[in-house]
Amino acid sequence: MPLHRQLYDRLRHAILSGQLQPGQVLPSTRALASELGISLNTVNNAYEQLCAEGYIERRVGQGTRVARDLPETFSLPKGAPQRNTAPDESTHAPLLLSHLGEDLTRQAPESSIQTYRRPTPPRAFHTGTPDLRAFPFPQWNQIAAHCARSMPRNMANYQEIAGYYPLREAIAIHASITRGVHCQTEQVIIVPGAQTALDLAARLLLNPGDLAWMENPGYLGAQHALLNAGAQLAPIPVTSEGINVEIGQKRYPQARLAFVTPSHQFPSGITMHLSQRVALLQWAKQANAWILEDDYDSDYRFSGRPLDALQGLDLAQRVIYIGTFSKVLFPALRIGYLIVPPQLIPPFLALCSYTHIHVPILDQLTLEAWMTKGYLLRHIRHMRDLYAARRALLIESLQKELGGSIDVQPPQAGLHLMGWLPPTLDDQQITQQAASCGLDIIPLSALTLGSSQRGGLVLGYGAINEQEIQAGVRQLVSVFPS
Repeated sequence: MPLHRQLYDRLRHAILSGQLQPGQVLPSTRALASELGISLNTVNNAYEQLCAEGYIERRVGQGTRVARDLPETFSLPKGAPQRNTAPDESTHAPLLLSHLGEDLTRQAPESSIQTYRRPTPPRAFHTGTPDLRAFPFPQWNQIAAHCARSMPRNMANYQEIAGYYPLREAIAIHASITRGVHCQTEQVIIVPGAQTALDLAARLLLNPGDLAWMENPGYLGAQHALLNAGAQLAPIPVTSEGINVEIGQKRYPQARLAFVTPSHQFPSGITMHLSQRVALLQWAKQANAWILEDDYDSDYRFSGRPLDALQGLDLAQRVIYIGTFSKVLFPALRIGYLIVPPQLIPPFLALCSYTHIHVPILDQLTLEAWMTKGYLLRHIRHMRDLYAARRALLIESLQKELGGSIDVQPPQAGLHLMGWLPPTLDDQQITQQAASCGLDIIPLSALTLGSSQRGGLVLGYGAINEQEIQAGVRQLVSVFPS
């Protein structure tokens, strides 16, 4: 069969089977000829035949597109695959997955997948997202453009697994000054976000079946990372002083790891007391265990300077510190980092080399320039004032409108607060009714291992402005029983 006829048949089949959608732009004849290694005349002949039969449209200045209205006389070729049809299970072998794959399929983790839906306007009271409308993107884009123009050619090759060294140096300085972290630049490993850091640490430090302390209630992302590594979760209650180390030692003394958010516990907002920090570090040293410290949003502290990180108190080098720029900049940046004890640097880098190799270099260059030019600290100061005002407004509005139905715990840091419900109210039911009103709320019970003694609502205020906060509270009032 002549080449132009083969190309014609392939394109016609793709159009009729729906692989090429109506209105979809096709490559130019010159580009397609170059890609396939055939003559320009061959492609022209195929395109002209398709155009004559009404499969494609060719217009000056608009290129070549699949016809939006195919002739009714055209039918799908015999044997062509149908679109949007379920597979016939009787003719397909069963889906073979690992135990982890089967677990993930059964879970169909709605709690995590729905969090990352397509971009939409911010909804009250979505948790974990900063105000992207207040981010100075013109300045960021200007720096990114400069970095792209001035990037040396050798930067286009594979880079250091641990990340761009000047950025790691800037992170080490920032963490030392603002968080009291003690580290050298070599201890900083840049990864694609905090969730990747959690996954790497869990897989590197735990064997299947190992026990891991988990704050209860606690962060779902950490729960999933530990479970995916095969760990058994050991729920440790959170008190007014943070994770209860005494109970952890009594119930699960043989645990290999503890996950904590000491600077701003998620979701309660509690700051771990010094006595509990010291007790946790002593346990880790005596038990030869590891501590994962997730410091996700403590840059935004509203009274005094941010408290020093747990890592800064660690003399036995048992703490793996996890930081992220998702809250202080924007989530799509996908840059987080680990600060690991020196003895863990080689195994962490080896594991990174088999997962992501390194984070995109242009983003690293841009972030390094953003930090060293002082934009980061300036932005944090501005957003801290903004979030403090929103926090105060949300607390005031809740107390005014729902004072008898919700007990608000004012957080000292972060982008969310906890509202405790009376025993007569079900947080799952309140959350479902709120969702029907367009509100995005996390029930405390969804973050609790086992049954929660008291229901609560996790309410974010970072992504919404003052008007949206007030409107959201009014909508929330409507779902509470009168």
